[in-house]
Amino acid sequence: MINSLVRPASLEDHQKLSNLIFFESRLHRHLDWRSPLEWLGAPFYWALDEGRQITAAFACPMEALGIAWVRLFVYTGSWSAENAWNILWQTAREEVSQAGGARVAVIAMQPWFQQILEASNFKNIQHIVMLEWHGFTSQPWAGSVAPGVRVRKMLEADIPDVERTDMASFDPLWQNSLETLRRAYAQSLIATVAENDIGIIGYQLSTGSEHRAHLARLAVHSRMQGRGVGRALLGDLIAKLAHGGIYHLSVNTQSDNANSLRLYQKMGFVRTGEQYPVYIFDVPANG
Repeated sequence: MINSLVRPASLEDHQKLSNLIFFESRLHRHLDWRSPLEWLGAPFYWALDEGRQITAAFACPMEALGIAWVRLFVYTGSWSAENAWNILWQTAREEVSQAGGARVAVIAMQPWFQQILEASNFKNIQHIVMLEWHGFTSQPWAGSVAPGVRVRKMLEADIPDVERTDMASFDPLWQNSLETLRRAYAQSLIATVAENDIGIIGYQLSTGSEHRAHLARLAVHSRMQGRGVGRALLGDLIAKLAHGGIYHLSVNTQSDNANSLRLYQKMGFVRTGEQYPVYIFDVPANG
């Protein structure tokens, strides 16, 4: 039975949830191109009411069929983390199951949240590892050219082709939707594509400021991997950043993505020691 205190969050909850997210340190939010408030109105977003106050919230909207990232979990001091989680997670499991099931995934950055997930039988499948490049002394990107491949500025009209490349580059858990790619493009500092005579075969999206940048996405079509396309995109990006006086670039990737780790390390990136576990829970369809 779904707990009677739990209800779907709505657009009318915007201000209350905004206050809750802003003032509470007891918070998990997904690394996302959208804020938790921008997901309001989507299915699988719940508020936990006490009187007229929202004292906890949980959101795992599905952006792709069968994949539901936990994008928000927040609670006030009137709850223990375990009690708030258990009430909301029970609701989430039941409703996701009734909707046909899904793989619920979390990048858990705080130890307290990792403990909760493990107690709820989430499975740790890999880690997100952080790397950085400081390019003051070396130029490992020099000569990063793939035969028959051109790197150029990404255009908004390229995004549908970029989405197809993204889907051919990653497992479903890590794929970006068309809407996410549009948002990422709009927020990017530098966005480029790699193409050959067939069309777009890779892309990168980076964010940044005056002094540092972050490589948010690097993707190469599965049929073109191992041919220098990723190195060409990364080399072009680093050269552009250096030309603009930016010599600090960060990136993250999966701990079991040996090809990505090898590329980044060849290009002068070093691991920072930071890593965050990725958990999954497969919710079966009801019946």
